[in-house]
Amino acid sequence: MADQNSNKITKYRKPLNLNIGMIIFAVIFVYIIICVFMYFTSRHIIWYEVTAGSLSTNNIYKAVALRDEIIIEATDAGYANYFAREGAKVAVGDLVYAVDETGKLADYIAADSTGENTLSDTDLNELKTEIVGFANSFDSRNFTSVYDFKYDMEGMVLKLSNYSILENIDSIQSSELSGLVKQCTAPRSGIVIYSMDGYEELTLEDMTAELMNPKDYEKEQFLGNALIGLGSPVYKLSTSEDWSLVIQVDEEREAELLEAEYVKVRFLKNQETSWGQVESFTNADGDIFVKLTFTNSMITFCNDRFVDIELILEDETGLKIPNSSVVEKEFFIIPKDYVTKGGNSGSYGVLRETYLEDGTATTEFVETTIYNETEEEYYLDDATLRIGDYLVKPDSVDKYAVSKRDSLIGVYNINKGYADFKQVNILYNNDEYSIVQSNTAYGLNVYDYIVLDASTVSEDELIHR
Repeated sequence: MADQNSNKITKYRKPLNLNIGMIIFAVIFVYIIICVFMYFTSRHIIWYEVTAGSLSTNNIYKAVALRDEIIIEATDAGYANYFAREGAKVAVGDLVYAVDETGKLADYIAADSTGENTLSDTDLNELKTEIVGFANSFDSRNFTSVYDFKYDMEGMVLKLSNYSILENIDSIQSSELSGLVKQCTAPRSGIVIYSMDGYEELTLEDMTAELMNPKDYEKEQFLGNALIGLGSPVYKLSTSEDWSLVIQVDEEREAELLEAEYVKVRFLKNQETSWGQVESFTNADGDIFVKLTFTNSMITFCNDRFVDIELILEDETGLKIPNSSVVEKEFFIIPKDYVTKGGNSGSYGVLRETYLEDGTATTEFVETTIYNETEEEYYLDDATLRIGDYLVKPDSVDKYAVSKRDSLIGVYNINKGYADFKQVNILYNNDEYSIVQSNTAYGLNVYDYIVLDASTVSEDELIHR
């Protein structure tokens, strides 16, 4: 028995050892859990910094350009080589292209010993304008525009390379090509365009919804050294600086534009602006089209049938605030004669009639904030006054019963660390932002901080930014 008891093993329970590191870790862990819980259960007040700016609505349209255009037909058959710059103005009798009956003129140009051609600043700017315009208007859903751009570039580069031959045109006439190359001049003055699309004789009364769709648009490009037949279209002249842009609109926009008579238009291709005269037409299908007529800028867009524009119908500038910040609040309207300065701080307030315990009538000064004013009245905060209170005019026995109320549109300013209502005068707004008048007596200033969502706070609530 003694041996059995001596061999019995008793498990030793280790004492719990707590060190300072474990305690600190546990405290930090609990603190993090509390912070996360408070973050997800508390309201999040986001502030917005007031900035100066302007506002524009979504008035962007794809317009069809209408110009006075005539198609010039070839008087001879052969290979056409163009020398006039596309988009340049030519006078009557100026050389536009040459017809080569043999096709050897291209070889002569290639073997010309005048050296490498260099592009002038004007040539480079022309190429840059075309590239930037294509990049801004490119739509991946309309990939055929890439081929139009390719043909435009090929034609432009070929014509630019031919310009140096103009300085040696006399040498062509004295070469073996003499008598085989015929110079063709412009029959009238105008802007040279090396393409046609069937829209040349289009008028406002001819417009349909199908013609406004760029996906169905096709343009034939006239390329240099191409074989042409007698009477074939060889180039186009735009003969007048007056031109028009046609857009499709609804009845409301039509009425708005007709009432304006003249509309300011921004061309998205180069961000230039111009004023267009308004005219409208409704076709048999009920589609409404508005034509904007201009007396300048045609040469910039002479090769564009579809032009992206923005109608600048409102151009108000001021302080830009989000619509979510705007709130409506009611105030008491008090005659100015009943508002005075008093109290320890010399603040604005009113003298309210009150009664002592023995029934004696007296007055007390009630400090209040002025939020707006007219010629004869102040808008006062309704937090310190009640309907039915009697106000006493200073230095008089006249009384006024508080009853008249009105509302103001404003935002909550948080510059002082609490939600302070500031009245705003909205000049213009769209779906997201409003432009409000700046430099008003009781309004906002640039760089003020306001609550982004007015529904998340109440007036005088403390705000931590």
